[in-house]
Amino acid sequence: MKVQVLGCSGAIAHGCRTTAFLLDDDVLVDAGTGVGDLPLDVMAGIDHVFITHAHLDHVAALPLMLDAVASARLTRGAGAVTVHALPETIEALQTHLFNGLIWPDFTLIPSAETPLLVFEPLQVGDTWTDGRKTVEALPAVHSVPAVGYAAWGQGGAWVFSGDTGRNPAFWARVNQLPVAQLVIETAFSDRESDLARRSQHLAPGTLAEELASIAPHARYPICITHTKPAETELIMAEILRLDAALRHDIRWLQAGQTFEL
Repeated sequence: MKVQVLGCSGAIAHGCRTTAFLLDDDVLVDAGTGVGDLPLDVMAGIDHVFITHAHLDHVAALPLMLDAVASARLTRGAGAVTVHALPETIEALQTHLFNGLIWPDFTLIPSAETPLLVFEPLQVGDTWTDGRKTVEALPAVHSVPAVGYAAWGQGGAWVFSGDTGRNPAFWARVNQLPVAQLVIETAFSDRESDLARRSQHLAPGTLAEELASIAPHARYPICITHTKPAETELIMAEILRLDAALRHDIRWLQAGQTFEL
């Protein structure tokens, strides 16, 4: 399975794109601003989108992408793009985004019988497969209903925490998986740890506590995502200092990276 990092920043700036990952060529995990860098023909080949939660930095490109690919998908009879998410996330998208005011309701375009967009609700623990790869919804603890995801094919599992605070249930499941790569958020530096706690994000101190939950002897790359652009260097320095004793393989995730798992 191929994983392309389209965006992994906690905000926009020059060279920074918000959260989006492309699995192989047809599955998108979150739809932040990084989706906009894809060629049109690649966008048009995305059949499934798995959304972690309804915050704008994770869904901003979804309505724009649907508009961009509508003609190509309808012309070749590709059918609807399926968006998988928690029921609460789907309700938020329908109420506040695809509502005919902010953006057209693509569940009714070109018709209710043959729409460009369909929503598929999921719950933590649900799995989806296309026969080549499997995607599972993982627990997340955030300021709105949220999930993370694990995806695997022939090799080990790619695991994405989504936006989350302290999360024991996440590790209970992750420690059962053959993890090949963990992508975990650390949105704030420790000097903003109170803000991180109130907004249900991780800071380096709480990240270190979370990483202590990794099963003994498990070793895999840990990629840090969702850092605020103005604080990325500080956040990474704090993480590496706190992790000096544990010596995890910690890396800073960057848009444009591609991984083969």
